Amino acid sequence: MTPSSGTLAAINPMSATPASVASPAWRVLNFEQVDSTNNIAGKQPPWHAIVARQQTRGRGRHGRVWVSDEGGLWLSAVLPTPGPAEAWSILPLAAGWALREALVGFGVRDLRLRWPNDLLVGPAKLAGILVERFQPDTAVVGLGLNHSNTPAAADPTLSGLVTRLADLVQPTPTRETVLMAVLAHLAVAQQRIAAGRSAEFLPALNTAWRPGRVAVTLHSSPTPLLGTFHGVTVQGHLRFAPDGGVERELPPSQVELLRELP
Repeated sequence: MTPSSGTLAAINPMSATPASVASPAWRVLNFEQVDSTNNIAGKQPPWHAIVARQQTRGRGRHGRVWVSDEGGLWLSAVLPTPGPAEAWSILPLAAGWALREALVGFGVRDLRLRWPNDLLVGPAKLAGILVERFQPDTAVVGLGLNHSNTPAAADPTLSGLVTRLADLVQPTPTRETVLMAVLAHLAVAQQRIAAGRSAEFLPALNTAWRPGRVAVTLHSSPTPLLGTFHGVTVQGHLRFAPDGGVERELPPSQVELLRELP
């Protein structure tokens, strides 16, 4: 696989990106087809991004299959993660913040987050995020966004469960324009965390969830816990109050699945 590559200089295409924050230059490597953009990004240095027209083995959390047909934005961005690993525990949620901020800037309405890694409009999934570590000092933020692709045609079981940017915004921004905006916001997220300012994500994050009753399945038990989801902490932990109990914090590593209840 030989990529065509280009460099995106300091980009600040969105008013939501603080002008006082200098965005680094990203090195973007474009591929026609890969198994997984995350796999390639895992071998790259910081501030490199892998983009593919198609993925043959796109994956989500716990190895779940992510349909990655042509027309979507399949992106993996490599971020430096200096300092203690605990400081970066909020990165998956900060990546959700970055993607949501970019899309809101394009006029997407009613956009919400579903813990830990999905962006939805109503009940329909628009995008998903998977953060993985291949090297100790970097993290790969994998992002799949339905842009103008047709995931339900590739997998009929997705009919009615997904949406696309092309269905939500007219005229639809190009994939390249969306890419630049997302990379700019990811840079802001990285710089906030590196500067110890992760608490700044919480007001936006905790208004982006759908509050209410959920079923939480932990890795340690197959029986779901029923209760109420109240948001997240600065460490990225769930604030969860089980029925009849007091609110507790659940680290993402303990949670296999959070399912919203009617």
